[in-house]
Amino acid sequence: MSVKDWKKKNKISNSEVKIRKSVAYLFLFILLGGLAYSCQNRPKEVLNRKQMERLMYDVYIAEATMENDYQNFNTPEKKEAYINKIFQLHKTTQAQWDTSLSWYSDRIDLYLKMNDSVKARLQRARQEIDAMVAQQTQGQQIDPALLPPSYLPPVYIFSMPDAKRGLRFRLDSSEISSKVTGDDFLFTFSTIGIPPRFSSSFTSLLTMVYSDTTIYRFQKIRENKTYELTGSKYIPGDTITEIRGFVHLQDSTGVIPHIQLYNIFFGDIQSAVLETDTLKVGLDTLDGEPLNPDSARLPVPDSMNSFQPDSIQEM
Repeated sequence: MSVKDWKKKNKISNSEVKIRKSVAYLFLFILLGGLAYSCQNRPKEVLNRKQMERLMYDVYIAEATMENDYQNFNTPEKKEAYINKIFQLHKTTQAQWDTSLSWYSDRIDLYLKMNDSVKARLQRARQEIDAMVAQQTQGQQIDPALLPPSYLPPVYIFSMPDAKRGLRFRLDSSEISSKVTGDDFLFTFSTIGIPPRFSSSFTSLLTMVYSDTTIYRFQKIRENKTYELTGSKYIPGDTITEIRGFVHLQDSTGVIPHIQLYNIFFGDIQSAVLETDTLKVGLDTLDGEPLNPDSARLPVPDSMNSFQPDSIQEM
């Protein structure tokens, strides 16, 4: 057979090429249509996978928080209000959560993959917390005298060695100017680990020294929540020169509970607002290298009666 005859025999006509292309396009159309139908098969009231995984993560954290903090969630109403706040942050409702959970549960393979993804994220957060605690344990062994009086750790554990005298700090006028650019400042922290029926003396104090007067503001700490003490660099006819603060736990039993302070912050009120995030109460926000500041130059009074201030204000 000549080359000419072979080419003629195996030549594909233009009509055959068009037919083959049409068949390929038809298969592609069917495939894309199937995918589109699969996506549209999820009712619009059901959250998409990404939204659902984010909500599952926060719901799991909320459930663990309520289980381990019975004092603040001891009624169904309190638990419901807390969960509803989670739904509100995610711009959804209890009904949409129930509907979405039911829909994904009926597709068990997909649900298990989503659940594994959420669990992996929770595990990573837990590992970060464990690493933070390990750093804190090492940091507590550092000589407190080596730390500047103005140092504030992001986390403070009262049951750690050398922690019995509490958290304290002091800022002079230059440090105040660098940390507080506005007029008003805030000292805030959150607590965890306070047991039910807690009766030990647990207080926080902010001492504001001005040129001609001194103002003391203190709070009694009774439960696990966020505490705040505020002040201003200026009062009528006077300017602040020094700020001292401490959080003191005095336990007469000799057995210090595993109480922790976290999200510890001092600075501009506006800066504190900008740094706050939803569910930051979760410990997955605790990072850095927490150490135990302690300075002999900052005396800790045993009782408020030892003060002779110009002004004592309980917040």
